[in-house]
Amino acid sequence: MPRSTRAQFPDDFRWGVSTSALQIEGGTDADGRRPSVWDTFAAEPGRIRGGDTPALACDHYHRWKEDLDLVKALCVGAYRFSVSWPRILPTGTGAVNEAGLAFYDRLVDGLLERGIEPWLTLYHWDLPQPLEDAGGWPHRDTALAFANFADVVSRRLGDRVKRWITHNEPWCSTIKGYYEGEFAPGKRDLAAAMQATHHVLLSHGLALPVLRANVTDARCGIALSLHPIHTASDSEADRLAAIRHDGLRNRWFLDPLHGRGYPQDVLRELGAAAPTIVDGDLAIIAGRTDFLGINYYFREIIADDPQGGPMRSRVVEPEATDVTGFGWEVYPEGLTELLSRVKRDYQPVPIAITENGATYPDVVGADGKIHDEKRAVYIHRHIDALRAAVDSGVDLTGYFVWSLLDNFEWAEGYSKRFGLVHVDFATQKRTMKDSGRWLANFLKG
Repeated sequence: MPRSTRAQFPDDFRWGVSTSALQIEGGTDADGRRPSVWDTFAAEPGRIRGGDTPALACDHYHRWKEDLDLVKALCVGAYRFSVSWPRILPTGTGAVNEAGLAFYDRLVDGLLERGIEPWLTLYHWDLPQPLEDAGGWPHRDTALAFANFADVVSRRLGDRVKRWITHNEPWCSTIKGYYEGEFAPGKRDLAAAMQATHHVLLSHGLALPVLRANVTDARCGIALSLHPIHTASDSEADRLAAIRHDGLRNRWFLDPLHGRGYPQDVLRELGAAAPTIVDGDLAIIAGRTDFLGINYYFREIIADDPQGGPMRSRVVEPEATDVTGFGWEVYPEGLTELLSRVKRDYQPVPIAITENGATYPDVVGADGKIHDEKRAVYIHRHIDALRAAVDSGVDLTGYFVWSLLDNFEWAEGYSKRFGLVHVDFATQKRTMKDSGRWLANFLKG
């Protein structure tokens, strides 16, 4: 059984919860906001389970005070949220929408009034549709537009926000969006996807000096979705496939951020689909960061597959009975393994676990409560894994549970619930789940 306590972590360790703008805000046409790629994607029949859209989501745009009170009730000291690019710059560039920017003024002030530290993510996948129409992330100008966006937001909020995350999970916004087609904008072009990965990383590097120029004592990072990679068998073919797969899944992002450029073995596999890189780009991408965000959910088990995409690999589902509502294996020891690997291979700046959580088929009981013991156990087991990593010398600075609220879970619509707080999407009633009460008690000691 889990045994970790809060007292076993440093006093300055950040405990928090995470959300993203597109998933909770709603108000997609309120006060001058214009469509993002996800609004467009969700409007296409068959893209989102159940035909769901983010138009209302959790109506956080109007209920933010109530939601910040819930953050306070969880006894966490930090809140990670993202800002909506099309709410602030409706066309992606040009004139600032004052009403949109003022919303985040109020949100940040509300956090500080409650004694909660804001951790601001600039980009959580909601590219303004006009920028996609002009070429999207495969187009270099989008990286320049992002640097301008970072400038606008940090000039306004930088006197109060000191923790900045440039991008959330570049893998998802690029590979899943431009190659696999499962996420917005729903395209299937490997070369475009790989060029998009480069421009997202470039935009991260371009934003760093902008943030530091505008924000006194800025602490800047990026949040990557990383996975420990295991082999499906002891065969040499599977071993080599796992190396190739790790190259695109993990090293493609970690290597350039740590000054190594893109991994040569992956470039060879990509061939003509490899991105065009302008002189100086790699130095910009490798700009100094203050922390590395890691989002962890599950391991990947890899087999050789000559038809398995660009890395000739295939993900094999584990034979597991302990799985989440997504069917993802519950594997907390993989978090310790992943953190130890990153420390060994990259000697990074401090690491923050910027997302970790689980979806389960939550049911409101006859007593009006949500008894989600599995989620509470899941979180505690992963906190145990964090403690093991800290004990082994990994420099960890924080842990953020995904998520504060049940929300719009991308292509799954409202069918998957990750929240510590239950949302009745018909009435917008919020109900703290047992897992939320457990976390509050854990943090109270």
